[in-house]
Amino acid sequence: MAQNTSEIFEAIIERVKLLDPANSRKWFDSLAAKSFNGGLLEITCPDKESADFLSDHCSGSFTRAAQQVTGHLVSVKFSSDVKADKGQTAPMSGMGHKLHPDYTFDNFVVGPGNRLAHASCVAVSNSLGRTYNPLFIYGSVGLGKTHLLHAICREARNNCANARIQFLSCEEFVNRFISAIETGSLAEFKALYRTVHLLVIDDVQFLREREHSQEEFFHTFNALYDNRSQIVLSADSPPGQIPSLPERLTSRFKCGLVARIDSPTYETRVAIVQKKARLRGMNISDEVAEHIAGMVKTNIRELEGALTTVYALAGGTEEEISLDIAKQALGNRESVNRNITITDIIKVVTAYYDVRPADLQSKKRSQSIAMPRQICMYLARNLTSHSLEEIGGHLGGRDHTTVMHACSKINDLEKTNNKIHSQLEELTKRIVR
Repeated sequence: MAQNTSEIFEAIIERVKLLDPANSRKWFDSLAAKSFNGGLLEITCPDKESADFLSDHCSGSFTRAAQQVTGHLVSVKFSSDVKADKGQTAPMSGMGHKLHPDYTFDNFVVGPGNRLAHASCVAVSNSLGRTYNPLFIYGSVGLGKTHLLHAICREARNNCANARIQFLSCEEFVNRFISAIETGSLAEFKALYRTVHLLVIDDVQFLREREHSQEEFFHTFNALYDNRSQIVLSADSPPGQIPSLPERLTSRFKCGLVARIDSPTYETRVAIVQKKARLRGMNISDEVAEHIAGMVKTNIRELEGALTTVYALAGGTEEEISLDIAKQALGNRESVNRNITITDIIKVVTAYYDVRPADLQSKKRSQSIAMPRQICMYLARNLTSHSLEEIGGHLGGRDHTTVMHACSKINDLEKTNNKIHSQLEELTKRIVR
């Protein structure tokens, strides 16, 4: 590449880190400009997972950065030069989830609250169907369940190139089942999910009160178990405490290993902050990591949020971030996360947007009402441990799919719309103080 293009690309990467601190990663430095012609910047990524991550989460920030640096309209495309990543075979293409580049066993911090879950996941990934089958992992929001599920799939794929793997949320399983009924393709659906070597289902608690889906999952489970295929499930509570789940499913979920994940201890939180900082290329001292860990005590998701706030205030500098910057970013409160309730969030959001709580709970769909309602859902999902159903219940009895859609929409807007990004930052500050 021409020297000029290389210099421009380096400037774009630095600008991206400033525009999108939440998604900035150390491995951005390994990206390369493949070509820059006709207003199209093609970026080469180290592997398919990183290319997918950038396409899904960072297209907006890279596009804005490229346009700001060059002063021209620029579009961005991400790709991997690796024709077939290690173990990447056709059977993997059907997965509902794309594997996240951060979610590996190496990047998972082991502590007293998750040691059993971590060890069982490693064991399962190394011997599909022969150890802890099924494996059922449960715990509150933001404690690392999904991280472990991604890590299992990645390790299993690396250990067995021809492994047929399906990894999807329970909601996706149900929706695909319904679609198969509607399109008359139930035979194909059964052939897909009952013949894999590894089936991983996230948030299996969504099977409750879905009788037809429960029946299909029951038979899918039995077929896989009889074939000695590996089944891994996650939920927010143990099998026996999932409401409206029939006994025959509960008993099957409990016939393998049930592993609980608890909130991380102070020492584990310090290690998590340090690990997350290294992934983002942040240079922080032990005292900064200890300060963040001392203030954020609920879950890993909030630790990441606090780290993002510190990173954003520091301006993406490669110099060591001082304790003063961390204190300025997070404030000097005794704790960043007091016991926040959905009522707290509704109160702040309605005051900010000058709408009534009754409006958010109504069926009104005007933009002036719908947007604050969706922002309430997004903030409740990120700042509390309430389930999707509970959040929807506080906002007019809406179902969990509506909440999922709202969270996805606001998450996308937060990354691409500076106005929404600023509003969310301000609302979060008002809620947690």
